[in-house]
Amino acid sequence: MPDAFPRKTWRLGNLRGMPLGLLASLVVLTAAAWALTLYQTFSMDMPMGIAVRGGMEGMEGMAGMAMAGIAANGWSVAGVAAFLAVWTVMMAAMMLPAAAPMIFMFAAAQARRGWQVAIPTWIFVAGYLLVWAAAGLLVYVLVQFGSEFATSFDPPQRSKWAPLALGATLGVAGLYQFTTLKHICLSRCRSPLAFVAQHWRDGRVGALGMGLRHGLYCFGCCWALFAILVAAGVMSLAWMLLLTLIVFVEKLMQRGRRFEAALGIALIALGIAVSLGVIEMPWTSG
Repeated sequence: MPDAFPRKTWRLGNLRGMPLGLLASLVVLTAAAWALTLYQTFSMDMPMGIAVRGGMEGMEGMAGMAMAGIAANGWSVAGVAAFLAVWTVMMAAMMLPAAAPMIFMFAAAQARRGWQVAIPTWIFVAGYLLVWAAAGLLVYVLVQFGSEFATSFDPPQRSKWAPLALGATLGVAGLYQFTTLKHICLSRCRSPLAFVAQHWRDGRVGALGMGLRHGLYCFGCCWALFAILVAAGVMSLAWMLLLTLIVFVEKLMQRGRRFEAALGIALIALGIAVSLGVIEMPWTSG
């Protein structure tokens, strides 16, 4: 960490030393990512996800989840490339607002060292997004195997097992809120200054490594929440907006244990209700 960097708590208004152009470009990037995500959401005939619901004859559940038929067409290089492109843009839209404090802190640290700010900062952002792109590859594999598994059942069986699968996903996400790993990763995400102090590396390679490390902490914090998105339908706009808000609030609250616990209890309760068929999974695509 640069010696000249002051040890004080980060605030949204503390942007001294960071060029306004960098801030503006981050805002433009996030807005463009949301615009592309919304366009993709409303232009798709069917969602991509692991929501197994009846309704469309011959296209139920995972057999019908697709980005232009991605699951139905099976494994392909073109399919995974298209999926990763959409997934990465969506992750940029959802995660950049929550990652902004860390990005601003990194840029301010760069500026106080008298170094070039923009290029290393965008390398840091690229490393962060690379982690989420890699997560998209795992999601693609799960989507494909889920599709193949779902098509082995007839429609009545899929309708029977769907609530259990969705409820279990919600329950796991709720329970994860109380784990030590969740608290460790979330504490790293909530403390940009501490992260810079502990993990600072010079140069562009160092910026990439810091971005990758922060992305891993972020993934460790949020993977269970995004499992809900995959289960509900990756392009479910309501879940995208809700999870974006949840992640943003979680990371900005310095002492958010009550919020974490309340969210965990709510997810577990919703999971039980969905599993028992008391209510349907809200905002599920398909």
